[in-house]
Amino acid sequence: MKFAVIVFPGSNCDRDVVYITQDILKQPTRKVWHQDTDLGDIDVVVVPGGFSYGDYLRCGAIARFSPIMRSVLDHAQAGKPVLGICNGFQILTEVGLLPGALVRNRDLHFICDRVPLTVDGQDRFWTQGYGSKTQINLPIAHGEGRYHADADTLARLEDQGQVLFRYCSLSGTVDESGNPNGSLNNIAGICNQAGNVLGMMPHPERAADPQLGSTDGLGLFEGLLQSQLAAV
Repeated sequence: MKFAVIVFPGSNCDRDVVYITQDILKQPTRKVWHQDTDLGDIDVVVVPGGFSYGDYLRCGAIARFSPIMRSVLDHAQAGKPVLGICNGFQILTEVGLLPGALVRNRDLHFICDRVPLTVDGQDRFWTQGYGSKTQINLPIAHGEGRYHADADTLARLEDQGQVLFRYCSLSGTVDESGNPNGSLNNIAGICNQAGNVLGMMPHPERAADPQLGSTDGLGLFEGLLQSQLAAV
């Protein structure tokens, strides 16, 4: 299974993802510069976190015009997996692969923390690696991570089971006490209707190695890998 990790000017989590897919999962991985366009040999595309183009404009608004994004759109429309993490999630909404938008955090502060999340949508391959585990802890680090969508879009996401991760309290309760940034419905991660595109603000790649003190993020990558190998 071959991974591509897209690199924009300002990306800073690309090497973290490569470490997980190449060194932990033992899968061939190719870093792809944003000006390239060839994803023909790739099975899974990851749009990592960072500060694409310095975040000087609305996060992801410039990155969406990079030449590689046309190929990422084609890859997604062919039904192949695309994962966007943090700034990558913002870029996927800007390019239209996922609905809604990521806006400034409720309190207008950058948040760097480790937060509890509920895991939903066990019928989606992104979360199948968690089995019966319904709560995990992952790092977050963002200033514009508050998920927003209009009422109709939000209702469709809920009705179609596209919300896969929600912020929650330590006890697992999904309410405002466990919502770090003011995201609507405590949304931390969503997939598209087809299920092959996932965007999430938390960083699973920063919690996928025992040396880092947590492997709660590894389940996402393992579920993804298992699903793709099973489909071969």
